[in-house]
Amino acid sequence: MKKNVCENLLEILASAGVNKIFGVTGDALNGLLEAIRKDDRFEWIGVRHEENAAYMAYAESEITGGIGVCAGTVGPGALHLINGLYNAKREGGGVVAITGQVAHSEMGTGYFQEVDLSKMFSDICSYQAIINTPEQMPRLAEIAVQKALIERGVTRIELPIDVTLAKVKSEHFMHPLVLSPSTISPPAAAIQKAAEVINAGKKVSFFCGVGCRDAKPEVLQLAEKLGAPIVHTLRAKDIFDYGDGSVVGLTGLIGNPAGYHAIWDCDVLIMLGTNFPYDGFIPGGIQIVQVDSKVENIGRRAPTSVGLIGTIKETVRALEPQVETRSPGKFLTELERMRDKWLHQMDKQADLSRTDEPLHPQIFAKAISDHASDNAIFGVDVGECIVWIARQVRMNGHRRMLGSFNHGSLGAGLPVAIGAASVDPKRQVWAFCGDGGFAMSMQDFVTAVRFKWPIKVIIFNNSELGFVKMEMEVAGLPLNEEATGLLNPNFADFAKACGGDGVRVEHAADIIPAVKQALASDKPFIIDAIVSPGELTMPPTVAIDEAWGFGISKVKEAIMGIKGDHSQWQGWRDEFKANI
Repeated sequence: MKKNVCENLLEILASAGVNKIFGVTGDALNGLLEAIRKDDRFEWIGVRHEENAAYMAYAESEITGGIGVCAGTVGPGALHLINGLYNAKREGGGVVAITGQVAHSEMGTGYFQEVDLSKMFSDICSYQAIINTPEQMPRLAEIAVQKALIERGVTRIELPIDVTLAKVKSEHFMHPLVLSPSTISPPAAAIQKAAEVINAGKKVSFFCGVGCRDAKPEVLQLAEKLGAPIVHTLRAKDIFDYGDGSVVGLTGLIGNPAGYHAIWDCDVLIMLGTNFPYDGFIPGGIQIVQVDSKVENIGRRAPTSVGLIGTIKETVRALEPQVETRSPGKFLTELERMRDKWLHQMDKQADLSRTDEPLHPQIFAKAISDHASDNAIFGVDVGECIVWIARQVRMNGHRRMLGSFNHGSLGAGLPVAIGAASVDPKRQVWAFCGDGGFAMSMQDFVTAVRFKWPIKVIIFNNSELGFVKMEMEVAGLPLNEEATGLLNPNFADFAKACGGDGVRVEHAADIIPAVKQALASDKPFIIDAIVSPGELTMPPTVAIDEAWGFGISKVKEAIMGIKGDHSQWQGWRDEFKANI
């Protein structure tokens, strides 16, 4: 019996390991939903907003290493997917988006909900399969699925409503999909050239990104042979932990002094699988050996001395016999001393003896780090909460961390956590959210309740867009309460209204019991953490223009306070209390 277009699409998706589709249905997707209903290999995860569906699909792709699938119907439903899909693109997630479309007879007429989706998705998708006839279905859909799976990008399959139920007369082009990417090893001459640069260096440092995920043992072994420190990006925090060999931590705005100086003071920098965007944290005048599987990343952030196109594991294995063994020197020893001092400072900031109210957010982050399971997954939002997870949460064991690290989209933390929980509901999943970010996606907390995924959500509730406030101050602008202030509900009560559970925490003595209560709950759980809006997140080094801007903002705030703007004095009081 011949299959229709949607049934044929499910066959292709199933062969790629897909078993669920996140989305919001509508008339153009009715044929797809009917096909899913009849196919016990698939589950439709109905969500409350398509953007969240795209985040969830990205999270599934990251956790499984396969692809995630999301869907939105004609026009507005498809457009709602865009932001979450941009995140998947920037993070390297393999995602297939299925979108509906109006009937062919209505295209070009300005029909109800008609949108030229090819134009709208052209900057997101590496490939778009527009299914205009049933004969196109097997071939175009296979291309879209294959590219998303192997190239780790976003593709789209468009289903006009008048095509979805049409029969596919021939499956001539159906074929077994390629399920795993190839490894790449640079030529021997390039490896030798890189080894010569490394061997000539006196202070060698590693700068490692998410491309090292499958090569951690090899990287640690090479760093040990060279007696070199390892600095990592935020995305690679769940690959390299402080307890791993010579790992000294992060650089960048939320990094630490050891990570900053490991890169700034070296004479040879080995960049492995990183597209770190903040080129101001990579110095000039040094030798740089960069390894990446994508040629467009070579030299993108800093001028490289030697560029190697290859997968990290294979390249490091080829490089290791060519470099000279050396003992750890004063360079590494001093960086490790700086690292240990920094970690001690971070522990002091998160000590339960700091009972000032509103509470210090670091205390919550460390409490969760201390009590979460060794293989917990953390879905992280954008804003100050990312600072607390970077500085107070350890990723030892087999923990994972997902978020919007390159796209930087507020509201990602909750749906990413839900998507991760959908893969394995028994695995512990935390969402680290600010109050601003959570409010953007909170409608899908009820989705976690519906599907009985017991995620744990910590909301750092300071009634403010805290990171934006600090950006204003560094730019020399005064506090703008109307722009950054937030009016929040009781999020614990919201959790209970949705059918989950939650607790509001305002006193330090209640932090550990709240974390334990969340861990013990079999329902989605929210900790509404009332924290100080005055907490400052200082970078490892402060530029003169940043210090000047911050000082100017304080002068402006003082003048406005004298003129009667009492919110300025309130802001000063909060910052003073939080940072004494």
